[in-house]
Amino acid sequence: MAYEYIQKNLDAITERIRAAEAAAGREAGSVGMIAAVKYADDGEIRALCELGVRELGENRVQQLLAHYEALGEMREGVRFHFIGSLQTNKVKYIIDKVVMIHSLDSERLAAEIEKQAAKRGITMDVLVEINSGEEENKGGLAPAEVEAFCDRLSEYPHLRLCGFMTMAPKCDEKEDYLKYFRRTYKQVLDIWTKKLHNINRTEKPILSMGMSESFEEAIASGSDLVRIGRGLFVHT
Repeated sequence: MAYEYIQKNLDAITERIRAAEAAAGREAGSVGMIAAVKYADDGEIRALCELGVRELGENRVQQLLAHYEALGEMREGVRFHFIGSLQTNKVKYIIDKVVMIHSLDSERLAAEIEKQAAKRGITMDVLVEINSGEEENKGGLAPAEVEAFCDRLSEYPHLRLCGFMTMAPKCDEKEDYLKYFRRTYKQVLDIWTKKLHNINRTEKPILSMGMSESFEEAIASGSDLVRIGRGLFVHT
C-alpha cells in the first residue's frame, strides 16, 4: 500500500484520542476528529477517505475547491469544513461545499455568509473563533469581545451558531496549553448557559480546540473536536 504510513498514523492518533478520553473520564468516541488536509496531496486524501475518515478540514479556499473536485465520486459521505481564515470575497465559492465554517470572527464575514447562504436557501453552521492568546498575528476575536459578538448574530437568520473554535499559542511545554484551553472552555460555558436570546443555535455548544501537538491537553480541557494535520501525514 503506497500510503501505509497514513493507516499507521491514523491508528496511533485514534488510540491516543481514546486514551485521552478515558483519562479525562469522558465517554469513548465522544471526541470527534477533523483531518486538516492543508499539507496533504490528492492521493493522501483519497487514502484517508478509503480508511473511513469523513470529516476533512481545509484552510484555504483554492485548496478546498481543488480537493473537492479531485475526490470525484469519493465525495459521497465526505464532509468538508472550512477551518482557516476566510476572506469575505471567497465565501461564495465554498458556501455550498462545506458543512461548517469554523473561523467566524467579524461582522463583515457574518454578513457575507448570511448573504450567500440566503441566496441558496440554506443555513450555514458556524463556530465563532476565539483568539485565546490574544496574539496580533492570529485571527479570532479577543475573549472580551466574544459574548457581545454572539448577541449580534441574531441579525443573521441563515447562520446557526454551533459553538466555538480556538488556536492556542505555540507552547514549549504541553502543560502550558491547559491554561488556554481551560479558560476558553469556561468562557464557552458561561456564554452558552446565559441562553442568549433570539440566536439560531444548537442546544449544546461544540468546542473545537487542539491540534497534532496539543489535542490530548484539549481533550482534558473539554474539547469536542480536534483538528489533526501533520500527525496524520508525517512519514515515520
